[in-house]
Amino acid sequence: MPAAPEKLPFSRGEYDRRLSLVRAAMDARGLDLLFVEDPSNMAWLTGYDGWSFYVHQGVVILPDADPLWWGRNQDANGAVRTCWMGDDRVRPYPDPYVQSTERHPMQHLGALLREIAPGARRVGVEMDNYYFSAKAYLTLKETLTEAELIDATALVNWQRAVKSDEELAFMHRAARISEKAVDGVLERVEPGMAKNALVAEIYGDIIRGAGDDWGDYPAIVPLLPSGSDAAAPHLTWDGAAFQRGEATFFELAGCYRRYHVPLCRTVFLGDPPDHIRRAEAALIKGLKAGLEAARPGNRACDIANALARPLEAAGIERGARCGYPVGLSYPPDWGERTISLRPEDETILQPGMTFHFMPGLWMKDWGIEITETILIAEDGPARTFCDRPRRMHVKP
Repeated sequence: MPAAPEKLPFSRGEYDRRLSLVRAAMDARGLDLLFVEDPSNMAWLTGYDGWSFYVHQGVVILPDADPLWWGRNQDANGAVRTCWMGDDRVRPYPDPYVQSTERHPMQHLGALLREIAPGARRVGVEMDNYYFSAKAYLTLKETLTEAELIDATALVNWQRAVKSDEELAFMHRAARISEKAVDGVLERVEPGMAKNALVAEIYGDIIRGAGDDWGDYPAIVPLLPSGSDAAAPHLTWDGAAFQRGEATFFELAGCYRRYHVPLCRTVFLGDPPDHIRRAEAALIKGLKAGLEAARPGNRACDIANALARPLEAAGIERGARCGYPVGLSYPPDWGERTISLRPEDETILQPGMTFHFMPGLWMKDWGIEITETILIAEDGPARTFCDRPRRMHVKP
């Protein structure tokens, strides 16, 4: 039996909509089959939700039959309990294939693909993906000699760009969790407090959730470098104490049923120097300008260019993109790896697209982040999922 409808995150009609989008994209690429190994794409298409992405697993999309879940045998019961398909669509491989020097799971997959679609000649795979290794590609190519492996990287990801009303409802729930986590940071952080102690409280707020909405684990751990370390955007934490006279940015995300809403704010303990105050003012102007430019029919680059003008007027140059799509995701990233908010990206913005508008400033020996997760509206400027003051917070 498939997972009980009340346990599925979404309606069957929603899964049918997603499958139709992917099949149309497959047809446009001339693909007979699509093998999806990204756990975010697996979950988006089937509902599968488990911490099993450290072994080879995936979903096989066919043009005229329900998807097949394929993975480790001990994870098959998880597929039965979380996927919308019937039990006969769960096809696991035995445990001797796991981390073996004598055999590889892709040998099992190749045999399965020959069984279910013996005439398939063009098989799409997600080549540039965290979860599909070079060894997996080579083994599948050696096993499935009668077919051509076609690079279908991000084929599914692009179908996820415009969120449905059901997905947006989850993101609004995640936003309340994001607000709770940031509020907790602002209330608790003070000089002398150990960073790991604050991170424990952050995780507590995120996992406890907001109201009746429980919190899921975010795809990225809390990032909170201080002082000169804030020049590096992806440092996590240690047991050191927060110090007066330093800025710390907090990059966090509430997560509800795998849907993320990142929200970043900066706290300065003490009296901020003038150069950080000036950067804060320019960044706030840039955020406002970017939100105004984030309208349906405009382009991704219009947001980036609008942000850049106030920053450049203040003598600040950013070399990085300033945003990316977000939604459903698994570690190690909460981005969807398609559109980038940068001057070169001319993707047309559509209602229902959601982005982490993320113009962090990481300078030589300091850094600040003030960000928003935004929704491209039916008309007018973008809407923010969270409702918290858009500024650097100063605590004496």
